[in-house]
Amino acid sequence: MHTPPLLPLDIRRLILTSIPSVPFLEALLLLHRRPGKPMSVGEVARQLYIPEAETAQLLNAMAAAGFCRVQDEGEAMTYRFERDDEKLTALIDSLAQCYAAHLVEVTHLIHDKTQRDGARFADAFKLRKDR
Repeated sequence: MHTPPLLPLDIRRLILTSIPSVPFLEALLLLHRRPGKPMSVGEVARQLYIPEAETAQLLNAMAAAGFCRVQDEGEAMTYRFERDDEKLTALIDSLAQCYAAHLVEVTHLIHDKTQRDGARFADAFKLRKDR
């Protein structure tokens, strides 16, 4: 008997197409919990316990993907989640609920995706014998 997946299809699709890593997801959800509140790279890094350089890359990738807004605050850049796009906001709301309820399934899906992407990349460099 086939058991239906625990994660809704739209959430699975979002993870597979737009969430490259668990730290990316954690940063997204951190900003999502504080809509409209700007956060610096240092603040996010401290909350996620990851280096600031990695955090800056995550936040810039999130901004490029349209998940957050970046603002130049003079000495530092700040990032914030805006609730302008109702459809995206509802999807991120659902993602947050799924992550809270099905942490293992969400992280496995992200890691499986990352491993598949890495395998495809490695396969591109395999030497092939000409026939």
